[in-house]
Amino acid sequence: MSVQIFGDQATEERAENARMSAFVGAIAVGDLVKSTLGPKGMDKLLQSSTNTDSALITNDGATILKSIPFDNPAAKVLVNISKVQDDEVGDGTTSVTVLSAELLREAEKLIDEKKIHPQTIIEGYRIARNVALEALDKAATNNGSKPELFKQDLLNIARTTLSSKILSQDKELFSTLAVDAILRLKGSTNLNNIQIIKKIGGKLSDSYLDEGFILEKKFGINQPKRIEKAKILIANTSMDTDKVKIFGAKFKVNSSSKLAELEKAEKLKMKTKVDKIGKFGINVFINRQLIYDYPEQLFTDAKINSIEHADFDGIERLALVTGGEVVSTFDTPEKVKLGYCDLIEEVLIGEDTFIKFSGVAAGEACTIVLRGSSDQVLDEAERSLHDALSVLSQTTRETRTVLGGGCSEMIMAKAVDQCAANETGKKSIAIESYSKALKQLPTILADNAGFDSSELVTKLRAAIYNGLTTSGLNLNSGTVDDMKELGIVESYKLKRAVVSSATEAAEVLLRVDNIIRAKPRTADRNH
Repeated sequence: MSVQIFGDQATEERAENARMSAFVGAIAVGDLVKSTLGPKGMDKLLQSSTNTDSALITNDGATILKSIPFDNPAAKVLVNISKVQDDEVGDGTTSVTVLSAELLREAEKLIDEKKIHPQTIIEGYRIARNVALEALDKAATNNGSKPELFKQDLLNIARTTLSSKILSQDKELFSTLAVDAILRLKGSTNLNNIQIIKKIGGKLSDSYLDEGFILEKKFGINQPKRIEKAKILIANTSMDTDKVKIFGAKFKVNSSSKLAELEKAEKLKMKTKVDKIGKFGINVFINRQLIYDYPEQLFTDAKINSIEHADFDGIERLALVTGGEVVSTFDTPEKVKLGYCDLIEEVLIGEDTFIKFSGVAAGEACTIVLRGSSDQVLDEAERSLHDALSVLSQTTRETRTVLGGGCSEMIMAKAVDQCAANETGKKSIAIESYSKALKQLPTILADNAGFDSSELVTKLRAAIYNGLTTSGLNLNSGTVDDMKELGIVESYKLKRAVVSSATEAAEVLLRVDNIIRAKPRTADRNH
């Protein structure tokens, strides 16, 4: 008879059941996102059960998993690794989830059928991971020192990343867009310098990259529409004083002339403020708050263009881009850093007027204007572009690249297989399983594209084992081709992160042998 040691609100799952629950959860999550992998992967439509109007269509693993509430603890672990992959590298979120799930699928077989202890499997997986990463290391090429070739690499990486996303139809346009934007960053990974503006209307291929920075605002009334050699003061101050602020006081006036005096005092106060601002020798004043008509008129008279209510994100970014600082007091002009840019003009995008800053101090700043037919399309386009930009910016830091199309996975699997042959005992079985899990990635790529995966992957395996180390799957024709010639290139950092994270996540779940669910203690449960 088992002794019940838990309170009435706690339940426990022991060894086999706990492990099953962990495996089943993780494998289910893997199966869920599996179909989005690769250039022929499908998208998921996620609809909110509470807000029926909001529907999200996406191919991005992290976005899918983030949007689904999972109850299973193992599923949550996979959601977390996809999030980390998203934050670290920006792409490869589906791959990391799928690889982790496949590793657990293999582990489940070993525990069930071969009765191998989880710790033995973990040891085997660790050895296998190190061997796989070593092989990946050897297979990587580095063109960081050759700008021409490196740009080609970046374009190829962008194409590979985008080919599995909504932008695949226009991937030439968007790869060039993304690479141009990233090369302007000159090695910085600060994506804040790249602003993305989404405007409904037109089609995806109408999107373009604009040098400089675009602010979704207009200039004040009667102010010139373009300014050359702009000196910019960026401020966060109230320009809406139409009351003299005397706190908690009430006025009683006995004649309207007194009222006029009051108004005069207010106007004077505003005028001195504007005069102070004028002393900075600027010709553009951008404020985060409202600017009322009177001060706006004063600015116009002083030949200073004013922009009001520049949104918060915009103003922070504007300060970064123009090399200025956000100011809130105007008494010490000499201490303030002004922003500068060659030209500010109003431009039309779609039907709306925007202000465009070109020739800005931070030459790396640019704006990508996305056009598309619906909100869903634009959101997904932005997500895809963000993935590409993240990966590219990481690649400018870690310039090594590897080949895609299942090539890297197969090279790693080959190395792991050789390692398994040299190991003795049960560990070698676990190492072999790791290699099987790696081979699942090219298999899924082929399945999603509707080809006979077992035949294709066997061919790929034969090619790589026979020393044709640049072979991979051409998923347009369903053949094994040279990935180098096709330009199917991926970031080394991305692949490395996928293998490391997936192995670690699998390991965490393999270590579980008890799941205890308990309600949190509440105030009335004090015994």
